[in-house]
Amino acid sequence: MGKERKRNKKGRIRRILMIQFLLLLILMGCGAFYLIKTYGEDISAMQQEARRIVDSASPKTFRAAETSLVYDDNGNLITAMKGEKDVYYLDDEEIPAYAKAAIISIEDKKFETHRGYDLKGILRSVKSYLESGQVTQGGSTITQQLARNIFLTHERTWQRKVQEILIAVELEKKFSKEEILEFYLNNIYFGNGYYGIQAASKGYFSKDVDVLSLSEIAFLCAIPNNPGMYDPLEHMEKTLKRRDRILKQMKEDGKISEATCKKAMGEEIVLNRSQRGKSDYVETYTYYCATRILMEQQGFLFQTEFESEEEKERYQEEYSALYGECQANLYKKGYRIYTSVNMELQQKLQGAIDGNLAEFSEVNAEGIFTLQGAGVCIDNHTGLVKAIVGGRNQDLNGYTLNRAYQSYRQPGSAIKPLIVYTPLLARGYTPDSVVVDQEILDGPQNADGVFEGEMTLRRAVEKSKNTVAWSLFSELTPEAGLEYLRKMNFARLDRKDLRLPAALGGFTNGTSPLEMAAGFAALENDGNYRKPTCISKITDAQGNVIYDAAPEPVLVYEQNAARMMTSMLTGVLTEGTGSGLALSSVASAGKTGTTNDNKDGWLVGYTPYYTTSIWVGYDMPRELPGLSGATYPGLIWHQFMEEAHQGLKPLEFLPYIRSEEPEGTEESQESGESGEGTEGIQDFPDVVGM
Repeated sequence: MGKERKRNKKGRIRRILMIQFLLLLILMGCGAFYLIKTYGEDISAMQQEARRIVDSASPKTFRAAETSLVYDDNGNLITAMKGEKDVYYLDDEEIPAYAKAAIISIEDKKFETHRGYDLKGILRSVKSYLESGQVTQGGSTITQQLARNIFLTHERTWQRKVQEILIAVELEKKFSKEEILEFYLNNIYFGNGYYGIQAASKGYFSKDVDVLSLSEIAFLCAIPNNPGMYDPLEHMEKTLKRRDRILKQMKEDGKISEATCKKAMGEEIVLNRSQRGKSDYVETYTYYCATRILMEQQGFLFQTEFESEEEKERYQEEYSALYGECQANLYKKGYRIYTSVNMELQQKLQGAIDGNLAEFSEVNAEGIFTLQGAGVCIDNHTGLVKAIVGGRNQDLNGYTLNRAYQSYRQPGSAIKPLIVYTPLLARGYTPDSVVVDQEILDGPQNADGVFEGEMTLRRAVEKSKNTVAWSLFSELTPEAGLEYLRKMNFARLDRKDLRLPAALGGFTNGTSPLEMAAGFAALENDGNYRKPTCISKITDAQGNVIYDAAPEPVLVYEQNAARMMTSMLTGVLTEGTGSGLALSSVASAGKTGTTNDNKDGWLVGYTPYYTTSIWVGYDMPRELPGLSGATYPGLIWHQFMEEAHQGLKPLEFLPYIRSEEPEGTEESQESGESGEGTEGIQDFPDVVGM
């Protein structure tokens, strides 16, 4: 009886599977009929074009690459972005057998038998398209990937996918499997400007690929699937995890033994990047901005907030994949990238950071200074970045961390004008409004330990009174305050930030010097925020303009509120926590910021010409005795801004419109306590400061 039930169950399963298979065939048939009927002529034209493309191709086609060039604001060449395929190209017999086996095992197991496409892979892609309305890169064979990388764009449409398949079929007809694999391994992108496995070997290990171990080869072969996600400089753990997956696949495919697999998985990977001439921080930021512009042109929508962890993970995977593809194009498409960077200002900013931190010589295990500084200067007329320094200058291999846009640290009191004071100035407060500096239950202390009682809002800003900012933020509400940062694309905001400590810079993840500079630039620009970038124009190799746009202004703050805030911030540099840092020849305004235990110091300030933000601290946060916004950050800011304004015409800020104090404002301010149910500052140890 039990056996009969089992037979019946198996029979039902077979019938269900058969029905599903028949439905799939019907679906495919209907899809094919629809495509032929609707797009038959287009597909026929694509097929003819595929034949023409491949007929004109020769082995030389797969060695060629066009160099992209980057220029400063005066049209002078900053750097040439060259993938150097021609220099590092390897013939089939020069490519290690392990490299061929590894890439086939992980990317295309049927490579040696298919005719350029994998039917199951295509069905997966069709299924994905039907479910999401988007064509993914999944299901592409090695030959299809080669077709896409050499002859097509990375646009994700069904037409491009069909072209990819048709070209792959033609490639298989013209070239042998050995040739196709040779072309592929010399053309795939390994991240960080490295095209081809020999260039990657030289770049990451400073040696030829033929002397690499199996583990090192598998490590390199882990990168091309998603050069953004598996970038060993940014995500070493992910790269190693995929290396192990490749080794296991090779073992399962009979390419290596279990013992060899186990030994390779246990081998430590030590990168040894080759030296290259560079303008480190300018280049990394330029490549970042240009890559994101190319992503936008492919319709990618950037996000900073997510409904769930699953949504966030999907977004990050899609972002990394497209970022890697677009970054790769920078090294092979021959773009001409025109930037707003002024190399003279760049050198002045680098010099100010290096000179003022020169006494700190401690280095970490990699030889990098432990105490660091970063700065960003924005042109207030255009909203474009004029100089960007991501750390102290050192003679190191390859590119280093660009702290100016890649590092996020607690901003301390420097955040107050953006999320507390300017929003409230648009709600009836003025610089002359009376507020109360008094002790708050479960609230913060002032940096000077003094409560002064009644004072004007102007003085509270100048003296960076934490109690006043806390009380006013309670009145404004964290939800309303943080909305201003969201409008200005602060990327690392978290739902946990919707608490009163945010008024004093107590964030889950922090802010970057670039974000702070763009936020304060909005104050100088009458409340209009412009998304920061250093790209003014991009053309293709033939000179055709593919991007030419100034940052679009978005009104974030009310105009008069921004001007009142500027007026109060001028006092910070003459009478307040930044006393003595005002510029000698032009009007200047700014705000200091220091976190608890002197771990982070900030000075963010501006003139009618430039906005500059400066951060100083340890990469691994720890106390720096004597650090405050007015010490090292202030000295760097003042030196750079004085030099940057030499020879410029003296200018003043635009005045604000004075109005009568609304009735009841004073009363509402005095009652602005921390409120019931708010959490104390003790939950955010790196928050408070002048």
